[in-house]
Amino acid sequence: MRLAVISDAHGNAYALDAVLSEVRAETPDLILNLGDQVEGSADPARAYEMQAALGAVEVRGNNEEKLWPGGRRGELPQRFGAWLEPRLGPQAIARLAGLPLVARVADDEVLACHGTPGSAWDMLLWQWQFTSPGASDGEGFYRARDPRELRAMMDPLAARVVLCGHTHRPGATRVGDTLVVNAGAVSDQVDGDPRARWTLLERRGGHWHADFRTTAYDVEGAVHWSRTHSPFGEFQGELLRSGTMRGRGSTAP
Repeated sequence: MRLAVISDAHGNAYALDAVLSEVRAETPDLILNLGDQVEGSADPARAYEMQAALGAVEVRGNNEEKLWPGGRRGELPQRFGAWLEPRLGPQAIARLAGLPLVARVADDEVLACHGTPGSAWDMLLWQWQFTSPGASDGEGFYRARDPRELRAMMDPLAARVVLCGHTHRPGATRVGDTLVVNAGAVSDQVDGDPRARWTLLERRGGHWHADFRTTAYDVEGAVHWSRTHSPFGEFQGELLRSGTMRGRGSTAP
């Protein structure tokens, strides 16, 4: 069985288009979408339409929860919502806001979530460490979660594979008999490489294997769209070109 896993498209239709071209060429048995589908400014309406047409198994991300009534807190998120939501329309908003927190596929062997199985906002494999106390510009790096804590989270799930996104960092580890996989992000990277990411998960000989994929796309086209059609082009350009979260804490929508 072969599962294509995408996550964190963040409204970047340019990165998503390139990724889905590769996904279709692999002819997977199923596509899973781990959330944060539209919260971005590189043609988010088109990004939504592409994802809605996939027939994927979907879970909600923390940014889908921002679409709940009262889900946006703070001036910048509210400004972004005021720009984004009319472009999506109420039907799309309702569908995204109503996605489940978790899903199980492949005879219940694979559990999919965005952050952790209990929260779309929490991080599973890693925690973000700011470079200085009280930093508000997003500068920092990931440190691994205590493996004993991770084991305590995984054991009750009785899953062969747990899939997550949220941290925008692809990677995997084995916890007891469970393979824990972060699929990486279609958009908004953290490691200095701006290319898009996705994961092909395959069961061979009774064992699951994760193949992490990296996909080049038209970054400048994405930035140009954002600059032309949104008030967030400066932030979007810095984020997509640098491949880092620099500035996200203070200037992100």
